[in-house]
Amino acid sequence: MQHIRKGGNKVTVFREYPHKLSIYPLPPIQEVSLEEFETFAADRLKVLKAIELARIKFPKRGVEYNGLVNDAIRKYMPLSENDQGEDICVAERRKDHISHYILRLVYCRSEDLRRWFLMHELELFRFKFVAETQAQIVTFLKANDLSYVPIPNEEKAQLLPLLQASAGPTVSPQDILSEDYFKLPFLAALELVRSRRVYLQGGAVYVPRRELVSILSGVYRSRLSSALAQTSRALPNLEEDERLVPLLNALAKQYLGSDYLSQRGQVTGNITSEQVDGLSTTSFSPCMRNLHQALRGNHHLRHGGRMQYGLFLKSIGLHLDEAMRFWRTEFTRIMGADKFDKSYAYNIRHNYGKEGKRTDYSSYSCAKIITSNNPGVGDHHGCPFRHFDAEHLRQKMYEYGVASGGIKEIIGLVQGNQFQVACTRYFELTHKLPQGASPMIVSHPRQFYDESRKLLGGNDEQQQQHRSQLLTMREKREQFLAARGLPTSGSPGAHMSISYDDNFDEIGDISMDAATTEVLAAAEAAADFDDADDMDFD
Repeated sequence: MQHIRKGGNKVTVFREYPHKLSIYPLPPIQEVSLEEFETFAADRLKVLKAIELARIKFPKRGVEYNGLVNDAIRKYMPLSENDQGEDICVAERRKDHISHYILRLVYCRSEDLRRWFLMHELELFRFKFVAETQAQIVTFLKANDLSYVPIPNEEKAQLLPLLQASAGPTVSPQDILSEDYFKLPFLAALELVRSRRVYLQGGAVYVPRRELVSILSGVYRSRLSSALAQTSRALPNLEEDERLVPLLNALAKQYLGSDYLSQRGQVTGNITSEQVDGLSTTSFSPCMRNLHQALRGNHHLRHGGRMQYGLFLKSIGLHLDEAMRFWRTEFTRIMGADKFDKSYAYNIRHNYGKEGKRTDYSSYSCAKIITSNNPGVGDHHGCPFRHFDAEHLRQKMYEYGVASGGIKEIIGLVQGNQFQVACTRYFELTHKLPQGASPMIVSHPRQFYDESRKLLGGNDEQQQQHRSQLLTMREKREQFLAARGLPTSGSPGAHMSISYDDNFDEIGDISMDAATTEVLAAAEAAADFDDADDMDFD
């Protein structure tokens, strides 16, 4: 531990962990017990899941968003200021450091998992950074070798007219004088320079604190993305470790409950091409039902639709031979068999890992459907709640048997950008469940399908048993929320995307069935399908 004089005040700095905020440049080199390994990772995952749930429930952020995330951080990953003592601070920061690297091992295994982890780690960093003071930011920048220097008030006053001109007419001189500014090399803020949102002088830019977090997030994103790719390549070296592999596998399964994104090659069951029509009306999510209707009506789907729908059918148990028969039967209504075999059969076999690099591709998650490859004219893929206009969505919901009151609820959720919550409400309405009875927020079309089959696929006794379990969970949840003054299903904010343990003792047991989404973030990268030149894109 060392002490640094800063403006007359003594600031305590710990050599190993000089600041509570980190972008984790170096891996931990210390002993970790297996119990710590599991506990640290589980606690950090709960924080990331709380962030995920907050983004779904409160997409515009705000007080409720901050409260939900703050509660999770305080309970599972608290980070005290240096004045709280070395023992407490070092222990908390050690847990933060180690848990981050453990989850790198867990979530480096596929592109979808890496994307999810990167997204929520960046949001956790942003959330913690905005709460820092200028002195704390300076300590953080020095600890991470970032040459970003705060400018003194005197210099800021001298540059006031120039800073105001770059900030725009909506920012007053008082706003500029009250905000911290940092001096950065202009190469670190090229986007801000390009959009003329900062003052540039002598190869340096003057960046307000509100813009600094986006720059630092970009630095962190670049480093973490590269590190996850490197970790993925090194992961096979751990496969022989009989202690760690079971723990990593168990943690990976906590992603979205059933971990649909990482179940490459796994299918729900076996279905035939003749069963698809019936299943589409009872158990398909609206996005897949819409694609099925378009296929039956037009006897063709464009590339985006074939990818989204074909991989989904594969995931619910339509095997390759049945898939070839299903697609050939429909397409040859408007074309010859030779045309189908030449232009489309390869793509189907490719999706099943039988052509090209023979990769076994997984079906699309809600996050991917919502945020990537927006449909154009003539396309039918995408998410109806995200990509349909209000009137089209209203007509589609009416066609699918949703009553006018339910349609109004769904439209309201969609207008609040709560697309997956809207899909969950559709699930409840079409399966005759009370509001809030669904144990999950829909995060994957196959998740929708699986839950539907549990309710509809068994005999009457099994269906009633599953329905009773859902209602019992709902009643427990209502009692738990009411006892703590939290919103219940009959009150505003009813779709709190949180479930609890069997006894509803711990609010911390954040549901692992919650949705993955990024409706306001940058679009997800398209799937990196190999042999793109051999695939048809009509």
